[in-house]
Amino acid sequence: MPSREEFQVNTIIGPRSFIQGDISAAGFTRVDGSVQGNVQAEGRVIIGDEARVKAGVRGTTVTINGVVVGDIIASKRLTIMSNAVIIGDCITRRIRADMGCIIQGKVRVIPDERAWEEAVKNYA
Repeated sequence: MPSREEFQVNTIIGPRSFIQGDISAAGFTRVDGSVQGNVQAEGRVIIGDEARVKAGVRGTTVTINGVVVGDIIASKRLTIMSNAVIIGDCITRRIRADMGCIIQGKVRVIPDERAWEEAVKNYA
């Protein structure tokens, strides 16, 4: 059962906002605007349907509903919604991709702990 902290939003990039530079957040992060830089959170990450991210996205549970041009690393689960567009590679332990989403890149699903650590280390 997810803890309450996993659902408390710590960082929000609102609609029509633009950030140039990397974002590092301690918890749940939601992006509904545009980011040109890496988005890294110690918790969940949601990329909203109007969001545009040009760089990598990293979090525990990552949900993509907008556009990401960059690689995605989700240490627990990656959910790709039907109107999402990803141009980049994805590494995760579990995945759900809805019909209609677009992924241009490699998708690696690695449930094994040792293989996961090795894949993330090699990626870095």
